[in-house]
Amino acid sequence: MADGRVSVQEVRRVAALVWLEWPEACFRATADDVAHLEKLVGGKVMWVHSRTDFVRLLPSATHAITWHFEKDWYGLSPSLRVLATPAAGREFIAWRDAPAGVTVHFGAFHGAIIAESVAAFCLGWARGFFRKPPTTDGGGMWPRTWLGDKCFTVAGTKAVIAGYGRIGRAIGEKLAALGVSVAGFGRGNIAEMPAAMADADWFVMALPGDTQTDGFLDSGRIAMLPRRCAVVNVGRGNAIDETALRSALMEGRIAAAYLDVFRNEPTLLSGGLGDSSGGCGLWNQATAPGSLIAMPHSSAFSPDYVRRCFDELASAGLLA
Repeated sequence: MADGRVSVQEVRRVAALVWLEWPEACFRATADDVAHLEKLVGGKVMWVHSRTDFVRLLPSATHAITWHFEKDWYGLSPSLRVLATPAAGREFIAWRDAPAGVTVHFGAFHGAIIAESVAAFCLGWARGFFRKPPTTDGGGMWPRTWLGDKCFTVAGTKAVIAGYGRIGRAIGEKLAALGVSVAGFGRGNIAEMPAAMADADWFVMALPGDTQTDGFLDSGRIAMLPRRCAVVNVGRGNAIDETALRSALMEGRIAAAYLDVFRNEPTLLSGGLGDSSGGCGLWNQATAPGSLIAMPHSSAFSPDYVRRCFDELASAGLLA
C-alpha cells in the first residue's frame, strides 16, 4: 500500500512450492499438473525437481507440497502456512515437529482409487481370472471343466473390513454397490470383529502401519476365517504375519490372498530384486503360493493422482 502498510491480500498471498519427484511417473508432478495448481491458487507456482532447489526456496514459500519434509526445514520456512503431501502414510514428513501456525495435510483422496483395486481383485477371483489350473503331461489343459465349479458372483458375498477410516469406507461403498454385504471395524468396535469373520468371503485390511497393528492378522485370526475366504491387504505390510499367511495358503485353510503391501518390500539389490530385510518374500510370485496375487504397492496408481491431491487441497480451503 502507498502508506507503507501491508494489505490483508498481500499478507495472505500464496507462494506455493512444489517438489514432487518419485520413481513412479504417476506420483510425479507434470507441467499440466502445475498449470492446474496455478489456476487453483490464482498465481505462479514454484516447481522444483531437486532437494537442493526445494530447500533454497523454502524461505519464500507459504505452501509446500512435497513427499519429504525434514524437521530442520521448519526453521528455514518463516512464511510457511501449509505443508501438504499426497501420501496417506506419515513416514516421510516430520509432522510432529510442525510449529504453531503450520497446517500439515496428508492425502485423503486415495480411497476411490484403492477401492477399485480391491473390487477388481474380488471380481477377478470370483470369476476365475486368477485361478491357476493344474498342468498335465501334455503341457496344459483347456480348463473349462476344471473351472466350472470354482466361479461365483460377488453379489451376495460378505466382506469384513479391518481399518474403517476413509479408505476402508470407500472400499465398503464400492463393494456394497456390487451387492456385497459389508461389515467395517475400527478401534471403536474391533472387539466385535471375530464374530463377523466366521462367515467372511473377503477379509480386507486397510490398516495404518503403527505398532498397534503389527502382526494384526496372525495365525489366531486366520483360524477364524472360513476356507473360502480371500484375504486382501491394501494398508500396510506390517499388519500381516506373512509366515502364518503362507502356511494357511499352502494348506488350503483360506482360499486366496491379494497383497499390495508387504512387511519388507523388495529393493534393487545387485542388479536384481531382493528382500533387503530378510522377510518372508511373499511378494516373489516365483516362490509364493499359487493362490497369492502379489502387486507392487500399486493399488493407488492413477494418472490423475497428483491432480487429485491439488483438488483436495483446494476443496479443503488450504490453498488460500
